[in-house]
Amino acid sequence: MINNVLLMKNLMDQKIIRMESGPMLQENPVPLPTGFNFERIEGMLLGLAIGDSLGNTTESRYPSIRQEQHGLIENYLPNHYAKMEPKGVPSDDTQMSFWTLQQLLIDGGLSPDHLAQRFCQEQIFGIGSAVKAFIYNYKIQKTPWQQAGTESAGNGALMRIAPILIPHLRQPSPALWADATLAGMVTHNDKASNAACVALIYMLWQLLGMSSPPPPDWWLETYIQVANQLEGKTGYESRMKGFTFTGPMWKFTQEEIHQAQEKGLSAVDACNHWGSGAFLLETIPSVIYILMMYGSDPEQAIIHAVNDTWDNDTVAAIVGAAVGALHGKAALPQRWLDNLLGRTGADDDGQIYTLIEKVQKQFFQ
Repeated sequence: MINNVLLMKNLMDQKIIRMESGPMLQENPVPLPTGFNFERIEGMLLGLAIGDSLGNTTESRYPSIRQEQHGLIENYLPNHYAKMEPKGVPSDDTQMSFWTLQQLLIDGGLSPDHLAQRFCQEQIFGIGSAVKAFIYNYKIQKTPWQQAGTESAGNGALMRIAPILIPHLRQPSPALWADATLAGMVTHNDKASNAACVALIYMLWQLLGMSSPPPPDWWLETYIQVANQLEGKTGYESRMKGFTFTGPMWKFTQEEIHQAQEKGLSAVDACNHWGSGAFLLETIPSVIYILMMYGSDPEQAIIHAVNDTWDNDTVAAIVGAAVGALHGKAALPQRWLDNLLGRTGADDDGQIYTLIEKVQKQFFQ
C-alpha cells in the first residue's frame, strides 16, 4: 500500500496539491472510545444516502418554489426511477460516496489512482461540471490522477468524502488527513475544497466519538479550527447580490454565520441570504448553520437541509452524514430506512447495504 502521508507531502512540496501545510496534518486523531459501536458508521453512511435521496428529486429549486409545489418534504417523493413509487434513489452524492467505499474495500485503503479509475467506470447521475472535467482529463486525455482534478470550489468532493475515514477506525494516524486530502483532490484540487474535505473528516471523526451532541458553537468553531490552517490566502467572492467580501472561505463562513446568529435568522432565511448552491462558499455555511440549529435532532436537521436550500441533495447528504455519525443508525427515522432502495446505480437494489456489511467485516471486526 502507498504511504499516503509521504505522497501528500511530496505533492505539497511540488505545489501540486492546492492546500497549506497546517500543523494539524501531523496530529494523531483521538482514538475512538472503548466499546465504539459500528452502528455509528452505519448512521453516517445511511444518513448520507438518505439526505441525498430525500433531496435529489427537487434539487436546484428555490425553497419557496419547492414549498409551493410539494409542501414540507418529510418523505421520499414519487420517483420516475422507482416506478413512480415514493422510494429513495441515488444521485451522484450517494454513487460517488459508495464507489469510494467499494474501492477502499478492494484496496484495503486509499489508492488515489484506483479511486480515479472507479469514478470513470459508470454513469454518474446529476454529474457536476468539475467531475465532468476530471473524467475528460483523466479518461480521455490520459492526464495523471495527480493533475486531472480541476481547480474547482464546487461541493463535489466534499459530498463524497465521508467514507475515507473508515479504513482508519482501528488504527487512527495522520494518514487519515492525508487520505482526506488525496481523495478530495482527485476531482477538485482547490484550496477551499481540500481544506473543507479535511475539516469535515476531522469533524466526523470527533462526532463518532461523542456520547452526546456538542454545543451549537462547536460546529462552526471546529470547522474554522481546521480550515483556517489549511486554506491559506484565498480570494473567493460571493455570487449573491449585495456582498463585497473577498477572501478565505472559512472567514466568510465565520462572519456570515455570526451575523445570522445575531439577527436570529431562520435556516431558510440565512441560506437564502448567502446562497445554498453547489459553490462551497454557499454550501459550507448552509451545512454548518443547519447543524448548529438542529444537530441534536437528526430528523429535523435533514428535513431542514432538504427544504431550506437550493442544492438540497448535497447539503442534506453532508448534514445526514454528520448527524448519522453523531446519533447512529437507530436515530434515523425508520420510514426513511425502509424505503431507501440502497442503489449505487440504476437497478442494483441493496448494494449499499452489502457494502456496509463488508466494511464491518473488513475494517471493524
